[in-house]
Amino acid sequence: MNGVLIIDKPAGLTSHDVVNRVRRVLGQKSVGHLGTLDPLATGVLPLVIGNLTRLAQFYLATDKSYEGVIRFGFATDTYDADGDPLGPVTSVEVSLEQVRALAEKFRGVIEQMPPPFSAKKIHGVPAYKLARRKKGVVLQPVRVEIKLFEILSCDGDRATFRADVASGTYLRTVAHDLGRELGCGAHLTALRRTRVAEFEVSEAITLERLAEVAAGNLEEVFVHPRRLLPHMPSVTASEEAAALIRGGRAVNLPEMSRARRVKVFYGQRELIAIATRVAGTLFHPGIVLAPAQKTATANTR
Repeated sequence: MNGVLIIDKPAGLTSHDVVNRVRRVLGQKSVGHLGTLDPLATGVLPLVIGNLTRLAQFYLATDKSYEGVIRFGFATDTYDADGDPLGPVTSVEVSLEQVRALAEKFRGVIEQMPPPFSAKKIHGVPAYKLARRKKGVVLQPVRVEIKLFEILSCDGDRATFRADVASGTYLRTVAHDLGRELGCGAHLTALRRTRVAEFEVSEAITLERLAEVAAGNLEEVFVHPRRLLPHMPSVTASEEAAALIRGGRAVNLPEMSRARRVKVFYGQRELIAIATRVAGTLFHPGIVLAPAQKTATANTR
């Protein structure tokens, strides 16, 4: 079983929890995700299944979109609503103009300190493991890019926002830093991811929906393979060329563009390789996604 599935992750589950559930539902061990979501967060969690787990390397630095809510009045140790307050709760009421003015500081390429409760590693140990043991967590600031950070509304001590960010950006830190700028503390109280690369929340399905269709036609919930990696041209291989590609052999492919890499299909839906141009129309299948097909042998006994 090979495919890409977009799950609408519910709150309260880790990304790994979702992967484990999908493994059980599909009876498939080879399942991975394309970008962790915190337990508090909901929304787009793309999963790669079977041989298509090898596509994960192309999604390591993809842009993401979010919608969320920031609560002002106190900060937490995790920078979100799952954490413990770092001080007394202050009654505050923020204005739209005030928060929008501060939000301008968080657009573009900025230096950002990752949260203590994060997957960033310190001497090979994830920071969140050290933070849980109440050990000192000393992280270094990282350069991130926030392409859009728009404050949509303010109501009392809460502000809603939407954001488009490059990979590695922590919106929990943005919320925490906004509260520090205001002098009242703040934390992220809700977050929904609406997009990862080409995968939109409108296409996502719930775990319950997946369980309903698992015994039937999964193609209706899998992302059509032709939509994957849209920046990479698609080429359809002949039967003879497909057989060579499955065996890892270089082949001449139809000249669709001068792209360095192409997605190679056999038929409309079977993605069999990611091939790299050697010269002219000669391509080498550096990533083979469909193994060589076995040929039947006669029983001579």
